[in-house]
Amino acid sequence: MSGLKLRGVRKSFGAVEVIKGVDLDIGDKEFVVFVGPSGCGKSTLLRMIAGLETITAGELEIGGERMNDVDPSRRGIAMVFQSYALYPHMTVRDNMGFALRFAGAPKPEIERRVAEAARILELEPLLGRYPKELSGGQRQRVAIGRAIVRQPDVFLFDEPLSNLDAELRVHMRIEIARLHQELKTTIIYVTHDQVEAMTLADRIVVLRDGTIEQVGTPLELYDDPDNLFVAGFIGSPRMNFLKGTVENGAIRLTDYPANLVPSPVKLSDGTPVTVGIRPEHFRREGPAALDVTVELIEHLGGETYAYARGSAGELLTIATDNDRQLASGDSYRAHFDPAQLLVFSEAGRRLR
Repeated sequence: MSGLKLRGVRKSFGAVEVIKGVDLDIGDKEFVVFVGPSGCGKSTLLRMIAGLETITAGELEIGGERMNDVDPSRRGIAMVFQSYALYPHMTVRDNMGFALRFAGAPKPEIERRVAEAARILELEPLLGRYPKELSGGQRQRVAIGRAIVRQPDVFLFDEPLSNLDAELRVHMRIEIARLHQELKTTIIYVTHDQVEAMTLADRIVVLRDGTIEQVGTPLELYDDPDNLFVAGFIGSPRMNFLKGTVENGAIRLTDYPANLVPSPVKLSDGTPVTVGIRPEHFRREGPAALDVTVELIEHLGGETYAYARGSAGELLTIATDNDRQLASGDSYRAHFDPAQLLVFSEAGRRLR
């Protein structure tokens, strides 16, 4: 069993507390992604699990054993960093087997594990090459292979795709997902890219300012966010937010005062709220509508997004059902179903 438990985990650097009491259970063979903006503490939390940062307070268990003071080499983990950190004077084969040689493993065992990792990662034709002869994606696969040969209980990935171009990132996401299916090992993966998180994760842990905002499957977070931050962070393009006030059981939108939109939740009159609506929830027809002026059209081939606003409103992102006739300056009526609106309190808490 290679599940993890974190109980009241904190990390301080002097007087500055960067991890502020994290409680989390990660199941055996689960793929969990830590996601959040830069500086939220996700990489620090990963390094604490790895043993590269000390735990100021709280408990960490891996496989049912307390790991707070256990040396990183004895935690049964392997870590893949953003930087490939390959030895330039060694071949792919030697890079992948270096840790095993350093540990004194028998040569036949090293050869067997390297060959198996090379098969899984489709590196067999490259085993005799040096890092300078490889592409960025191939180097990252070698770095992953170096972790695989150690046969860890838990893989830790710290933004491993950040140095790759867009096309390679998509390819490597597929490779990492396939790797998890084949190895059936617990993986904890850190990224600031919510598309990566949505693609790879069994569950996503959304972090902000050293605390967990919400934990759930990708679709749970997308469909049912607990607060304004999660709603805005998960989803691409991001959710639109409009301020309003409850009036006669409906919501009067501040930037569209002519619109009194039925509220999906019961609230007292005069309550200030923020309404969230995803770009794809706008339609050509629906029981409610916003009249806007198009400022920019983004044609993506299979999708078309309009960036538009009312006379004095916030800029809205609207999925237009691939309407290729729209142009900047056009008037547009964006219809939607009020039942799909998400409503948030003035403090940002989801109102259900």
